[in-house]
Amino acid sequence: MSAFPISESTPVAHNASLPDKVDLVVIGGGVIGTCTALFAVRKGLHVALIEKGRIAGEQSSRNWGWIRQQGRDPHELPIMIEANRLWRDLAPLTNQDIGLQRVGVTYLARTDSEMADYALWLRIARAHDLDTELLDRAALARRFPELAGGSYAGALVTPSDMKAEPWVAVPALARIAAREGVHIVENCAARALDLSAGQVAGVVTEKGRIRTEQVVLAAGAWSSLFLRRHGVSLPQLSVRASVAATEPLIAPHGGAAADSDFAFRPRADGGLTLAPGGFHELFLGPDAFRALPKFLPQLKTDPFGTRYLPAAPRGYPDAWSTPRRWAEDTPSPFEAIRVLNPAPNRKKLDQVARAYTRLFPQAGPVRLRAAWAGMIDTLPDVVPVVDRTPLPGLIVATGMSGHGFGIGPGFGRVLADLVTGDDPGHDLSRFRFDRFTDGSKIDLGPAL
Repeated sequence: MSAFPISESTPVAHNASLPDKVDLVVIGGGVIGTCTALFAVRKGLHVALIEKGRIAGEQSSRNWGWIRQQGRDPHELPIMIEANRLWRDLAPLTNQDIGLQRVGVTYLARTDSEMADYALWLRIARAHDLDTELLDRAALARRFPELAGGSYAGALVTPSDMKAEPWVAVPALARIAAREGVHIVENCAARALDLSAGQVAGVVTEKGRIRTEQVVLAAGAWSSLFLRRHGVSLPQLSVRASVAATEPLIAPHGGAAADSDFAFRPRADGGLTLAPGGFHELFLGPDAFRALPKFLPQLKTDPFGTRYLPAAPRGYPDAWSTPRRWAEDTPSPFEAIRVLNPAPNRKKLDQVARAYTRLFPQAGPVRLRAAWAGMIDTLPDVVPVVDRTPLPGLIVATGMSGHGFGIGPGFGRVLADLVTGDDPGHDLSRFRFDRFTDGSKIDLGPAL
């Protein structure tokens, strides 16, 4: 099987000198951090983007590649609709083919209960003038006869949803940001915040200090570990999600689709990206036990969607041996693993390939060309935190819960406005930092 496109052995593409002082430091070179840096520099800020490994080396390149409006939380949806437009605006500026195409997303329902859930979300779509449609069994057979062989009760489809190749798209966005003036430094871990009188005064990196009064933490699976080092608690966990790429095949369905067993979308190389639908794995560690009470509503709603593993590999964010405190002048946990590269669940991926073959026997045997996994940062209500923290000067954007790639440009634009104090143009109360500590009931986002 071929190796994943981005790894610790990937040559460093961005090695700007560490600036002495900037208006904003963004910690984390995934899609959220990259887009935040891009939109901040467009607002006239002097910006540094610090990445411990490689741009998009972790979940931002390991996701399904869907740019999906369908099934979003009602408060996410307006930002996602904006992101859909921003992707189309940014793609020509990359000067390369990032695989951006309007292919549509289809959710297949096996039961009447699932159809009822889809009907509820259709109301949200219509309130935002989306082109989403609910197809009953007969309409599904007429619209997508190739999908009707699975004895489905119907489907939810949004034709304006898109896809792109994430390991191409996010590095391409970083190149736009660098051209427009962002100082991007790869292979440079942010060890800690430099605090003065309880406020952000800079960032301590392994290559030196950067003075700044504003920091955006967009470190994905590593965010809560960074926060805990500063005494800030956030009930964030990370789950392993396995994905595979097939050899080229004749795909009977040209869009992205999913049911409870699998999800797929066409790739630019003629194959498919295949993944288990609604399945992930949690390594049990100190944070998992600490956050358990907050996650109980999610666990009760979907008790079988998560497989539990006894302990994370050494060096992972929630491994038992990973330090929660470290000195600024010594190597941090972020330097121990430059690119989080979990082993995929090959048994589960083989099951997915067989499920696809059962639905599309005319496609012939499905051969997996590559398999990988990523660690998805998630929060108890399955929507992110995008807000200022109790530490003045620190904004956090994390817990994207598998939604980050598609919505990245939208939240990046919003975060740039949060930094400058401008009106972000969206109601962000759903994403506030203190919702897990102020007594609010856990309000789960749509399980779609």
